[in-house]
Amino acid sequence: MSEEEHHRPERREQPKLSATLYAELRGIAARQFRRERAGHTLQPTALVHEAFLKLAQSPPTEWGSRAEVLACAAHAMRQVLVDHARARNALKRGGRWKPITLQDALAEDRAAVDDLLMLDRALRSLEECDPRAARVAEMRIFGGLGPSESAEALAVSVRTVESDWATAKLWLRRAIARTS
Repeated sequence: MSEEEHHRPERREQPKLSATLYAELRGIAARQFRRERAGHTLQPTALVHEAFLKLAQSPPTEWGSRAEVLACAAHAMRQVLVDHARARNALKRGGRWKPITLQDALAEDRAAVDDLLMLDRALRSLEECDPRAARVAEMRIFGGLGPSESAEALAVSVRTVESDWATAKLWLRRAIARTS
């Protein structure tokens, strides 16, 4: 090692996105978009890329198992989708204002944006009371992880994850019903 290399600041190791992991994240994103409205302005590939950029910008961590990587990706995808929904919501409330007809306004599908933002608020309130249940819900909803993968990522039993998921579903239903 040269003197110059020796004195260089240590560069943080960036996570590598293998072809297999990329394909899996792309599949998760595609499944996520099947639940979205037609004509969504964010595409599955863009969601995967944005989520990975969030992962790469986060503090360096040791990614252990596949399930742990997918759990981190689920959280990043949630952040990307919520940020995108908030931006669309802001635009519809006057940001970059442009005149539209009443017919155009009625054609806009606000339900998907509103539902995602309500879900995010409900998840944040659940995080305050039961962080693990909120994490299980996030992995299930945004990452498509099943009980065994979630259990592995959280280092708990499958039974615990199933119990947390039941709690999270009930909590989320009630929280969303209160706000609708």
